[in-house]
Amino acid sequence: MGRELSTLDIHEILKLLPHRYPFLLLDRVTELDSGKTLRAIKNVTINEPFFQGHFPYRPVMPGVLILEAMAQACAVLASEGLTSRASERRVYYFTGVDKARFKRPVEPGDCLEINVEILRRIKNMWKCAATAQVEDQLCCRAELMFTYQDI
Repeated sequence: MGRELSTLDIHEILKLLPHRYPFLLLDRVTELDSGKTLRAIKNVTINEPFFQGHFPYRPVMPGVLILEAMAQACAVLASEGLTSRASERRVYYFTGVDKARFKRPVEPGDCLEINVEILRRIKNMWKCAATAQVEDQLCCRAELMFTYQDI
């Protein structure tokens, strides 16, 4: 018997992350194995505000925003693994990025698929392996470390 994976729509993501437009960079969680792995998507459109300046004649999603989308996916995964539910009073913070590599640009019209896996958790600190890809082509991979703080 296989394990059951769950999904989250945008309304459920909004309950878990404090981010809002224009900085919410996840549209849907397509697979969630609580406390272990998560797969999410970000539909990249020409309407994204960063494309006005990055770059006007050849729009490319900034690498730091790809990393941010991966970090938001990690935060959703970490939040789902906690016994207490997340709220707007919980903020996740980056504490480190290791082994980041960019392999392919992300452009308008792409569907960015983000995969994250928890490598280690010590108290309220996590380390995750993350990848972002478009149509099975790797765009970015990194190890992300983060924590949370209730405010």
